[in-house]
Amino acid sequence: MGFASTYLEERTLFPQKIQEAIDRDTGIIVVVPAYNEPGISKLLDSLSKCREPECKAEVIIVINAPDDATRESLENNTITFNNIETWKKENKNCFFRLFVFMIEHPSINGWGVGLARKTGMDEAIRRFNSINRPDGVIVNLDADCTVDENYFIAICSKLLKRSDLTACSIYFEHPLSGTNHQESTFKYITLYELHLRYYFQGLAFSGFPYVFHTVGSAIAVKALPYIKAGGMNRRQAGEDFYFIQKLVPAGGYFNLISTTVYPSPRASTRVPFGTGASIGKLSADKSSTLFTYNMLAFKELRTFFELTDVFFESDPDKLHEYFSLIPQGLRLFLDEREWVGKMLEVKNNTSGIQSFKKRFFGWFNMFRIVKYLNYVHSDFFEKKPVDISASELLEARDILLESESPHNLLLYYRSLERNYDLQVLSGPDIGGL
Repeated sequence: MGFASTYLEERTLFPQKIQEAIDRDTGIIVVVPAYNEPGISKLLDSLSKCREPECKAEVIIVINAPDDATRESLENNTITFNNIETWKKENKNCFFRLFVFMIEHPSINGWGVGLARKTGMDEAIRRFNSINRPDGVIVNLDADCTVDENYFIAICSKLLKRSDLTACSIYFEHPLSGTNHQESTFKYITLYELHLRYYFQGLAFSGFPYVFHTVGSAIAVKALPYIKAGGMNRRQAGEDFYFIQKLVPAGGYFNLISTTVYPSPRASTRVPFGTGASIGKLSADKSSTLFTYNMLAFKELRTFFELTDVFFESDPDKLHEYFSLIPQGLRLFLDEREWVGKMLEVKNNTSGIQSFKKRFFGWFNMFRIVKYLNYVHSDFFEKKPVDISASELLEARDILLESESPHNLLLYYRSLERNYDLQVLSGPDIGGL
């Protein structure tokens, strides 16, 4: 039996789709869900221009459609399949092997991108299992992306060849200009990406130790950690966020910043939230700005996280007393009795401050942070225009820019992620590579 035989027997949705044997030197498999993507050749051209890695590589494209797909979308799926086959014939010398299959009219309720990703990733697991390659890397990418030329070699050197690392979020940038989209689309994607990067840096400012983007088209994971996490989930949207939250606690998760994925800035109605949905809503509303979290919420989190040493050293009576030290928004969010009980539980199961903090942030994790942020922005803090909040965060870090336009702010926030030592921002076990 291979390392994934039990998982494949119990957790997969479909029988084996690809019959050709895998090359034993394969170390990277890129999985691409595709729905209504007749222009997918742009992605394939981008991948083919990449520098060849030391290992063999494959690309698996899963053409799929939800139950309510229009006839035009289904026809475009057929065109997509034919375009891929044509591209394959015209690029026989490409360094990666290309496979494509269609999932037509799936009998699974709630079909969406999560199930499409799972189908492709499970097929990659089958292939790695057949050569007993638990360290093989499965990469998530979307059909409307392009990538840097060092995409494969960065994944190979920074993840595949590192036995101490298990998975990563890959650095991304949306295009901010061009002729393929309206000027308003580039305006809105600037605002939306600034929101994502402000949120990232806000978490880093708060002292939260696990700061990662959760962009589905920019995630890579090794085969064994994938099956240990139970595989990709079935969500129709937000599958990337929930998947990463299962990977991070196991350790070895990092931010890969030495290459770049370029997702499309286009609007989309395929999922209820995320990039495409946000751009669509901003465009429909003809919004002048995008509202995001108030900087005061991250300041509250920072104060709260700075108190962990105090919490660790406190007895039950002191914990009730120290509850008053917690910022007001968090006190409203937390139930005092439950919080004291949780702190005692964490303390009783740890031997020192480091293990206490690990368990503390296992409890006050990204799920709880999102719940807190949504709670306090319902009637305690007001959301603010993203350029205002992003400027306030920089001021809190004694950084002043000559221009605080959304475009210039975004460029600066990008530089923060590309140049900062994320090991300092994200804790001792997580680094920027």
